[in-house]
Amino acid sequence: MQRVLVFSLLLFFPILIQAKDVPTLKGRVVDETWTLDTGFVSAIERQLKDHESKTSNQLAVLIVPTLEGEVLEEYSIKVVEEWRLGQKKNDNGVLLLIALNDRKIRIEVGYGLEGSLTDVLCHHIIENEIKPYFKKGDYESGIQNGVNAILGAIEGSYTAPAPEDYSHLGPLSFLGEISAGQEEIPYQVKIFISVFVLVILGIFTYVAANAPYVGWFIYFFLFPFWSIFPTAIHGANIGASVFLTYAIGVGLYKLYHLLTPHGRKRMKKGIFGGSYGRSSSGSGWSSSGGGSSRSSGFSGGGGSFGGGGSSGSW
Repeated sequence: MQRVLVFSLLLFFPILIQAKDVPTLKGRVVDETWTLDTGFVSAIERQLKDHESKTSNQLAVLIVPTLEGEVLEEYSIKVVEEWRLGQKKNDNGVLLLIALNDRKIRIEVGYGLEGSLTDVLCHHIIENEIKPYFKKGDYESGIQNGVNAILGAIEGSYTAPAPEDYSHLGPLSFLGEISAGQEEIPYQVKIFISVFVLVILGIFTYVAANAPYVGWFIYFFLFPFWSIFPTAIHGANIGASVFLTYAIGVGLYKLYHLLTPHGRKRMKKGIFGGSYGRSSSGSGWSSSGGGSSRSSGFSGGGGSFGGGGSSGSW
């Protein structure tokens, strides 16, 4: 009986799972959460309608409470395919999708606008124009800024600033990519992580600096740790300075103990108060130790989408 019950559940379980429905396209702004003020919705509607009248581009905003377990990118494609935003011959539609309770954002771009509204630019708009306001709960300002930036990008008046140039760091310029998210880390967290990392790496660095043989292995082994952690916390410039201080300082310290008589004599005394050279036995070494829009007459024009755009969360 139990086997029959289990088999029946497995057979009918896919039927019980219902994919999230796509809301009806009632206007250029569809707010399923009743978060936006009706006056704000009307103003955005007019802005998007004016832009469409001038360019034929169709931009729509959809706010849903939750994705109900669906993948953001897959649901976004499902929406634009059903709404058919953009003109069929131009594929010039754009969707700004916001899943409020999931804290996720997606800009879906039609084929015809991918040249001006690139994935990189969409990511920049989400990160810099929308997310800062959403984090403060100011959804209307975030949406307004996002819409302005999207329309500006299409018209060519909005561009992302050039990425910061780290070529002055030479071989360490790759640290610029690692430092991308450090500005969002609260300073209290930065202080805590810095102290923690400094203590842990400091212990291993002491051994690396003073151990005669295995110390060289530890010295080189710590290279990525002394470069990645400071960079991720404080940025590429500080990270490069910390790494160079470690690499040059500890390197010169070890060379001094390797190449000078005084250094070799000091090294033989060991780093823990015992002999770090030969033990007494002569071998080895030892130590001790707002509501949906009410506009009507708006419908998609049959545009196509291929997954261009960007996603984010706040």
